[in-house]
Amino acid sequence: MEFENNLPIYLQVVEEIKRLLLNGELKTGEKLWSARDMAIRYKINPNTAARVYKELEQEELCFTKRGMGTYLTEDKTVVERLRRERAEALCTNFVKGFQNLGFSSEEMRVYFEQAVTAICEEE
Repeated sequence: MEFENNLPIYLQVVEEIKRLLLNGELKTGEKLWSARDMAIRYKINPNTAARVYKELEQEELCFTKRGMGTYLTEDKTVVERLRRERAEALCTNFVKGFQNLGFSSEEMRVYFEQAVTAICEEE
């Protein structure tokens, strides 16, 4: 994983884990790596890995079982909430981008429908 300079590393790893959860590469209830293994996997300091887990726990995306390890949430509503938040952010960015280009809401709908048709027909 390549890290960007404009965002703390731990937040970039948090975002990567969220992405893996949302696209199905990680499953709800799945055991995550130890902090040491995460540090090796992402080439980060073990303290940074611990901070990743702290952030994920605060967002209710994982929990720790003492002596057993850290697990992704088993609560599918938490994952669905994250999915909706991501979708809303994408839509907001789409609309704002098109507004900045001077498009009307009707023109945006046309472009969106064309994109959906083009992309979904490929699948």
